[in-house]
Amino acid sequence: MKISNKIAILAATSLAILSACDKKTSFVEPDPVSEDTTKTKYIVTVTPANSTGVADYILEVDSLHKGSISILGNGIEQEGTYRYYVTHKNKFFSMLYGQGNPGAVTTYGLNAAGKLTKISNFQSETVQTFAPMKDDIVLIKIPRSGTNQTANFFRVNADKQEIVGTADHDIVKLAGNGERAHFTWATQFGDKLLAPYMSIRGLSTDAFGTSFPDSTWVAVFSYPDLRLEKIIRDNRTASIGAYMNNGLAVDEQGDVYGFSPASATEPHPTELGPDGKTKLTIQTTTKPSAIVRIKKGTTAFDQTYFFNVQEKSGGHHIANQTYIGKGKFMLNMYGAPGTVAYNNTRKLAVVDVYAQTFKWVTGLPEVITSFTTRYNITSDDAKVGYLGVNTPDGNYVYAIDGETAVATRGLKVEGGNITAIQKLKY
Repeated sequence: MKISNKIAILAATSLAILSACDKKTSFVEPDPVSEDTTKTKYIVTVTPANSTGVADYILEVDSLHKGSISILGNGIEQEGTYRYYVTHKNKFFSMLYGQGNPGAVTTYGLNAAGKLTKISNFQSETVQTFAPMKDDIVLIKIPRSGTNQTANFFRVNADKQEIVGTADHDIVKLAGNGERAHFTWATQFGDKLLAPYMSIRGLSTDAFGTSFPDSTWVAVFSYPDLRLEKIIRDNRTASIGAYMNNGLAVDEQGDVYGFSPASATEPHPTELGPDGKTKLTIQTTTKPSAIVRIKKGTTAFDQTYFFNVQEKSGGHHIANQTYIGKGKFMLNMYGAPGTVAYNNTRKLAVVDVYAQTFKWVTGLPEVITSFTTRYNITSDDAKVGYLGVNTPDGNYVYAIDGETAVATRGLKVEGGNITAIQKLKY
């Protein structure tokens, strides 16, 4: 990107921001936090059924535990097709993925009556990473092929709603191996910004292929100047996270845990899939899907800690994670990459990263079309995780108990598939 064009985009964006199986079991409401007089409103986004080329509806509900809600006659109909979300500083940001073109970013908040209200609407470049960091949201635009090898970082202050800083990084130089560093996400770790990345070839015919499937990298950036301080490396598992998929989470003790799907594949040289046209893939990673740790106050992987989740699960891989609290995580799991089980096996588990225990979740429907992934939430007491479960027989919010790994069915959502669950206070 030319500097003059970038300045123009940033100026325009800043101005725009400124202007603008189902067994039902009883659910026990979590105990309210003492002296907390705030109320919670839950945000549920839904993709309409039997529709293509349309964006999610945004619904607001008072409880995830019971009742039903439909998109018919309810909610906010968004524009565009692909929408991605982040909640920070009690604001809900909805981002249109423009597939290379600029996309709209709409910010919502709750008024005094608990009604979801639009705060601002502006255009930004399409980005592949958007993560909370202190008072900001960090946006990262990452080119995956072509001649451009510069990742653009933007700091958007969530309170002021304006761009307050930028930085550029050469992703080929950062990778240092002839490929590109493609950031999977970013996470605040103390006063540092951690950005794990995959090494990818970045070719027009093979963007996400790699010759380095057995390594782990996390870039460490200072904040707020976003200067690259170092790269943390390991080779006990593979890259952390996946494309637009957060693989890092910080616990209450200030330690950060990294989740690797170990999912790198290449096209099979000869074998074709069921359609007789598409080549099957073969897994190239030799490392297991596992969890690693970086201790608070350090910038190196803890060599005393390694949680082999693939082994504990009988060969499954981590698709994504949601932190419940107190060392408990919900994990969306799938079968081995490059096999039929990759697409046909979707299961949910709860792990305790402290005790390194693994439990399959019980109480879910036998046939599941999809789970919500990167947009799940937990209860205020850090005991229960919530996610959307879409099935051929209906779509529901389920509560997952972090101790027992038992799923309890709650709110029914009619009219489409659940894609995100978030919460705001008022």
